[in-house]
Amino acid sequence: MKTLLKNITHTTAGLDTLPLRLGAGVIFAAHGAQKLFGWFGGYGLEATGGWMASIGIEPGLLMAALAGSAEFFGGLLLIIGLLVRPAAIALAATMVVAIVVVHLPNGLFMTNNGYEFGLALLVISVGLAVRGAGSFSIDRVVHQRLVQEHLAQPDGAQGQVA
Repeated sequence: MKTLLKNITHTTAGLDTLPLRLGAGVIFAAHGAQKLFGWFGGYGLEATGGWMASIGIEPGLLMAALAGSAEFFGGLLLIIGLLVRPAAIALAATMVVAIVVVHLPNGLFMTNNGYEFGLALLVISVGLAVRGAGSFSIDRVVHQRLVQEHLAQPDGAQGQVA
């Protein structure tokens, strides 16, 4: 389990991901809050689920809950820099569905309900999934502690269950 957590929290050093994490995290969390709670002018879970069902995304309520949760909780994880890689993968998958099912037929531009905004969020999510959270993140702290624990173990103790 520690090895999996060490791999998930591994990140490339640098501050370049911080503005991406914060900006995309706020956007994703706000959009998820619209879907789940009806905050920020959103319609809430039931109405979002009804809309999803009406465009063929079934079961609508479950899909709205999954998309809203991925966006809300994934966005919060990006903001704090925890489990950024898995959160970014879930967010990227959410954006692929949104682009293909909702926005692609409308073309690129947002003025026609196109996919440009979703594409930008998809690209950011893929970048974070590849690069990780960066230097200023909880992932970095967790990873460093796990590596230090591993190095502090006496020879032969690796892989043993306590």
